[in-house]
Amino acid sequence: MLTTLSIRDVVLIERLDLTFARGLCALTGETGAGKSILLDALGLALGARADAGLVRAGAERAVVTAGFDLAADHPAFALLAEQDLPADEMIVRRIVTPDGRSRAFINDEPVSVGLLRQVGEALVEIQGQFDTRGLMDPSSHRGLLDAFGAHDAALTAADTAWRAWRGAVDAWERTRGEADAARRDEELLRAAVEEMDSRAPRAGEEAELAELRSTLVNRERIVEALNAAGAALGEDNRVAAAIGAAQRALERVAEMTGGLLDEPLAALERASIELDEATAGIEAASNRIETDGGRAEDVEERLFALRGVARKHGVEPDALPALHAALRERLDALEGGDLALDRLRAAADAARARYREAAAALSAARAKAGKRLDKAVTAELSPLKLDKAAFRTRIEELPETGWGSAGADRVAFEVATNPGAPHGPLARIASGGELARFMLALKVVLARSGSADTLVFDEVDAGIGGAVAAAVGERLARLAETVQVLVVTHSPQVAARAGRHWHVAKRVGATTVTDVEELNPLARREEIARMLSGARITDAARAAADSLLAAESA
Repeated sequence: MLTTLSIRDVVLIERLDLTFARGLCALTGETGAGKSILLDALGLALGARADAGLVRAGAERAVVTAGFDLAADHPAFALLAEQDLPADEMIVRRIVTPDGRSRAFINDEPVSVGLLRQVGEALVEIQGQFDTRGLMDPSSHRGLLDAFGAHDAALTAADTAWRAWRGAVDAWERTRGEADAARRDEELLRAAVEEMDSRAPRAGEEAELAELRSTLVNRERIVEALNAAGAALGEDNRVAAAIGAAQRALERVAEMTGGLLDEPLAALERASIELDEATAGIEAASNRIETDGGRAEDVEERLFALRGVARKHGVEPDALPALHAALRERLDALEGGDLALDRLRAAADAARARYREAAAALSAARAKAGKRLDKAVTAELSPLKLDKAAFRTRIEELPETGWGSAGADRVAFEVATNPGAPHGPLARIASGGELARFMLALKVVLARSGSADTLVFDEVDAGIGGAVAAAVGERLARLAETVQVLVVTHSPQVAARAGRHWHVAKRVGATTVTDVEELNPLARREEIARMLSGARITDAARAAADSLLAAESA
């Protein structure tokens, strides 16, 4: 709820600090005293359009600050959290300079006017003749009807079915797009797979071929070196004979040395074995070189072919096996794609049917709630001197392009002000007073259905008096049991219902300023007497005021 309102240099208001409470708060005063300036100032703090004319003549700037006491889970805090703004309190401020420029702040952090307006709409709802938000905005009617009908479960079911349907449609459309793209490139894809099939690239093959090619290119030098090595080791078997002679000489005296010759003998044994291995290895390498000698051309061709295919596809040769598998998978998917697409399309159709079922259940619940709402609002109209008016909740199915997570309905509150007249949008009501009372009737019925915590009614009692004014006051008081209500009124019957009462007056001196004073019980009695009798307050008016106050407090 609104707790404080601080105004500096706004039109006729020089300095004003107001403290508000829960319940019904009334603002009264003579016509032209400046009551509308208070609402303009509050609207400014809530993100309304700035106007240089709001800055008091001679002032450097106009400043309006509003403080609110909100529950921790209030939607306004969620808006701040989305913008990473501090959300431990709620203080909004607007500054306007004489050139019409403005700055907006929330909790002393600079914000855009757009964000301030969003937050303001969650904090306060102003019902006036020219207001286009709240109940006057048809886009809010569906949500209000759902809140009135307590459609949480049906809304959740529709939302779940909607998401499932859209997910299934996305999967089908994505796969269809991939299949269409593949079909456009089918000839190229098939040729690429056939080429890969014929090449059958293996992981690491390029490195193997490159190494073998290098060996074959240097074959003559390698063969020459192998032959020389083999000849050196095998010539007259001199190396083996020398090792054998050394072994035999040492073995003859080894027992006499007490193990001193064990290590040299072991080394000679290893040398003999490794000589045999070296000789065998040289012979095997020579045989391999002789065998691979005729493959040089094949190896060269294979290596260049692999590298050529890799360049064609823009990958490294080692990536060819993975690319081959991917292309084969795409081709297989294309060849069996129609069946997969049919399955996905069937899944999307089934999900659509489930969504339609959930949306239909939500529509049925809305139709029932709409009838209850019509009946409840109609019951409020007659005491408000709107007995000739007719209210209805119109629910119509949207085209498929308009379906969404909240169902497939458009909801609009409509009214006919005279018998036989067609129903139309609320905004078409000609009389501002009728409109305000109509808003009051709706608000009384929808009090617990998503309203802001603070409601402001601007001259809801215009053009009425007596029993009708009393009915307006009674409904405002009833509404104030649920939300905070501020009312600008000329009706003593309405003012008498208020828990707190402020008087707005214009003071003329060197300059003209607007003052606002909270009335104590005696001053309040005088103000209601003035509202009853006019400029001259009589004892009879005071007695009537006493009677009103006593009746309203009873």
